[in-house]
Amino acid sequence: MSRRARREAQPVSLSFLDVITCGFGAIILLLTISRIGTTIVLERSETPRSGIIRELQEQLFQLRGEVTVLLRDIDEQQAQLAARAVRVEDLRATLAGLRNRAEEAAVRSNIEGELRLAMQTLTEEMQRLLAERDSVDNDLVGGIPVDSEYIIFIIDTSGSMVEMSWRTALRQINAVLDTYPRVKGLQIMNDEGRYMFPETRGQWLDDSAARRRTISTRMPTWQPYSNSSPVEGIIEAIRTYYSPERKISLYVFGDDFAGSSYKKVLDAVETVNPKNERGETVVRIHGIGFPGLFDAPGQSAGGWRYATLMRELARRNGGAFVGLESSQ
Repeated sequence: MSRRARREAQPVSLSFLDVITCGFGAIILLLTISRIGTTIVLERSETPRSGIIRELQEQLFQLRGEVTVLLRDIDEQQAQLAARAVRVEDLRATLAGLRNRAEEAAVRSNIEGELRLAMQTLTEEMQRLLAERDSVDNDLVGGIPVDSEYIIFIIDTSGSMVEMSWRTALRQINAVLDTYPRVKGLQIMNDEGRYMFPETRGQWLDDSAARRRTISTRMPTWQPYSNSSPVEGIIEAIRTYYSPERKISLYVFGDDFAGSSYKKVLDAVETVNPKNERGETVVRIHGIGFPGLFDAPGQSAGGWRYATLMRELARRNGGAFVGLESSQ
């Protein structure tokens, strides 16, 4: 029984081995044919690598040269633009100067007409006053009412006044004082509101021959800072000394107005010096104009501005404006 069983199993085992052997043989044959690991070259380069690098370097150098040329062109164009910008600014400055000259000429023409009208009005006022009272032997105060009991001098102490008109200003102070043989009180300050005698602020100086001599002695060396605008001094004088019971006159001496607006000055003064029920101001404001700037090249505009301002201030505040013809 056992021999027969072993004989029946042998044919099956041999067939299986044959199949396996044939499969392995086929795999070996395929591997031999395909030559696994061999690199397949699709196309060989005809240019060596060193040639490619040299060509790229040449292109790089060429591009660098072009960039350098472009940068140089940009620098040249920027320099040209800068020069043109400077030229444009010069032309604008020249144009602005021409416009300013044209405007100054137009303003001067208008102011000259106003001054001629002012001189005509002043002449009529002089004739009226001369008919009402004894003639006063003084050319400066002709046409200026002298009915005040208190007087305050407001003097421009700027460089132009000190250099060109200081002696004349002292003479005109004495001339005004001579017109008033006696007043109840006087005071003197500059256009900034700084007092010649600081310790007397808020007080009236006694009018006497000794006091007048003291003013004449102090005047040559009294030169406080000034911004060439009388508004600060006028407001200080009115606010400090205003009284409805007093007849006060301000005498403003100057040759220049460096302020930015006539209207601001006029409105500020109107606020502190209002009119009464009769339409009159309690404080009279008179203006004396010195012609120093008219003799200085290119500075006459300030003189015209001062004359225009003081003429209007005097008109609105019961006073008069007188322009001197000479600073000597």
